[in-house]
Amino acid sequence: MACFTCCFSRKADPPTARTTDIEEEVSSIQNIRLYSYKDLQIASNDFSAVNKIGRGGFGPVYKGKLKDGTLVALKVLSVESSQGVREFLTEINTISAIQHENLVSLYGCCVEGGHRIVVYGYLENNSLAQTLLGGVRSNIKFSWTIRTKICIGVARGLAFLHEEIQPHVVHRDIKASNVLLDKDLTAKISDFGLAKLFPPNLTHISTRVAGTLGYLAPEYALRGQLTRKADIYSFGVLLLEIVCGQCNKNDRLPVEEKYMLERAWALYSKNKLKELMDVSLEGDQDFDLDEAIKFIKISFLCTQQMPKLRPSMSTVVKMLRGEIGVDEMMISQPGLISEYFEKKNTSDASSSGSGKQDNSTSDTAMTYGTMTFSSIYNRSP
Repeated sequence: MACFTCCFSRKADPPTARTTDIEEEVSSIQNIRLYSYKDLQIASNDFSAVNKIGRGGFGPVYKGKLKDGTLVALKVLSVESSQGVREFLTEINTISAIQHENLVSLYGCCVEGGHRIVVYGYLENNSLAQTLLGGVRSNIKFSWTIRTKICIGVARGLAFLHEEIQPHVVHRDIKASNVLLDKDLTAKISDFGLAKLFPPNLTHISTRVAGTLGYLAPEYALRGQLTRKADIYSFGVLLLEIVCGQCNKNDRLPVEEKYMLERAWALYSKNKLKELMDVSLEGDQDFDLDEAIKFIKISFLCTQQMPKLRPSMSTVVKMLRGEIGVDEMMISQPGLISEYFEKKNTSDASSSGSGKQDNSTSDTAMTYGTMTFSSIYNRSP
């Protein structure tokens, strides 16, 4: 797998020099096909609004059809997005050399002139955020069998990134909108723009915090110390969403009920997890309430406040498959995000993140109570 190069830290290069650097960077990557802008323009009918199928963190995504008939998804970087250029390079570097059933397939990219486009295989059934959690009517019936397949698929993809390749990869933005579904409803992890290569000799990477509120592991949000455990926390939140068919965060609810993980823990403490079940599963002959509750307990293991207590993703896969049991004695309170925010807003911020900075995120700051978190932003479409 190609390593990241110094072009990520250049700050004030002229546009022409920056374009040349990016072209050289991409051309040095093995296993990457370069497409002309004209070919992609034709494939997408000049990036017609009719072919727009979504929006990534830094630009729109279009459906296209190549000359050989192959359907593709074209992730187009907005011209004005300097932040997106870094993510573009990170994504190409990270995903170009790896393949797995539960990761999106990268076909190539375009770096012609000022154009920056990533070309992926087209996935017919969009993202979990739009189909299962989007609040709009979907033709997909998310039976319990399909949900278990999706949960195990995402877990397998993460286990591959965390444990089966060198250097390991930490995704940093596992969430429903970054899990896509193919025609067979096989889950594919997408959007590697925030990913970090993780050499095995390091215990953590100090980095500016990036990701999406609601999925962020509290210890990572507070200290900027990244480990694979941050991805595992995010997966635990996603697992809860898939089982319950609800978004993890609902701004219309009171503060104490806004995050589903908190509600789930409160119900678990009262032995009332059944109340979390998706009503659309009623009448599903394959629905197994005991297995659904087991999955929620696995989500608690993944989101525990102490990162070292969270299981590895390979262990999570085995628990989801029923190959090993779930030890309830090992479950402890999740790292609940609201515990780090004061319930009422105050105007002063007395402390700020102290981790080393890198160029992988924006300079946005958000203040909650007496804490200021730098560079946490929502990359949802």
